[in-house]
Amino acid sequence: MIHLISFLFAFSLPSFLFPLYIHTYSSTRAPIWIKNQEMGSNLFIISLLYLSLFLFFYQINATSFVNSSKATSCNFFRGKWVYDPSYPLYNPSTCPFMDPEFDCIKYGRPDRSYLKYRWQPFGCNLPRFNGAEMLLKWRGKKIMFVGDSLSYNMWISLSCMIHSWVPNAKYTLVNTRNVLTDLTFQGYGLKLSLYHTPSIVDIVNENGKRVLKLDSIRQGNMWKGANVLIFNSWHWWTHTGRDQPWDYIEEGGKLYNDMNRLVAYYKGMTTWSRWVNRFVDPSKTKVVFQGVSPVHFEGWEWNEPSKTCKSETQPFFGIRYPGGTPLASVVINKVFARLKKPVYLLDITTLSQYRKDAHPTYYSGNHIGLDCSHWCLPGLPDTWNILLYAALSG
Repeated sequence: MIHLISFLFAFSLPSFLFPLYIHTYSSTRAPIWIKNQEMGSNLFIISLLYLSLFLFFYQINATSFVNSSKATSCNFFRGKWVYDPSYPLYNPSTCPFMDPEFDCIKYGRPDRSYLKYRWQPFGCNLPRFNGAEMLLKWRGKKIMFVGDSLSYNMWISLSCMIHSWVPNAKYTLVNTRNVLTDLTFQGYGLKLSLYHTPSIVDIVNENGKRVLKLDSIRQGNMWKGANVLIFNSWHWWTHTGRDQPWDYIEEGGKLYNDMNRLVAYYKGMTTWSRWVNRFVDPSKTKVVFQGVSPVHFEGWEWNEPSKTCKSETQPFFGIRYPGGTPLASVVINKVFARLKKPVYLLDITTLSQYRKDAHPTYYSGNHIGLDCSHWCLPGLPDTWNILLYAALSG
């Protein structure tokens, strides 16, 4: 709770007070709170004032943000899940790109209702996905996903969706050092690429240690030339201890053992926004940022405190998700204010929060323990790709 309040205070303060509430760890000293004790209660009162103003304006900005992420005058991201017996969109057993981690049917998931839900926006309809049409429209082009295993989740989904329309089409699949994967549908020339990066900003090896560089994106050279870039990052920023993919954090030439993860995420995504502003030519490249993909490890978020995603077989059907907006989404909203080039926010967070039933849980061939982070395929990421399809068609 202290970390949550501190983060909100930090993001509500003006720039000259912001550093006072960064929880940082020196590489040579014990953890410290950088705080001017003399400011005392005055700073607390100022913090509350700015926090109130921030939350007020965030609500306004978030609404306008969603409105800007529309392929038509309809907001595709506000709606409900409806049962559709025509779903799923493909058979996982006939998709050559399926990964065991997401193949819940193959690994014994007994229920099937999670396969049958279609996202229905209020007041309009999403276009029906047509893989053959997408191949023709994007003939000779490159669509690249840049991100972590959730980008992989979405990349496999789109690959299977397209393949189901042209099951006899020839293709090539090339994996380069488990960093870059290129799937090319021959005869169409459409290349679906996946660049694996857990943080978007660089993680480099220095003196035998992995260093997360919050102000560096040298790997961005690999993304240039794509016609569509779909970015995603948040999942690995929450990992700590042995599970985190770095040993130290670096910013401005200074090393830290750790940092408030939301603050670090803000700094890293701000670096990403500068990369987009500097290197993206909107006349040649469309940029999409995939919103935060939620997890369902804690049932209090949908008013069932004793539960996790395990054994969940139905979506959440309420109008407002009790867990509220993830703080990472607040960060992304703040980062988008820095963008000078057009970037489409694929705002999948809320509609995905409703899908507590759609995770692999224990029905995975390549994941140890309970998985309430990734998504079964067929499943929720297919809807993400329908929304992407609608955005690229508009």
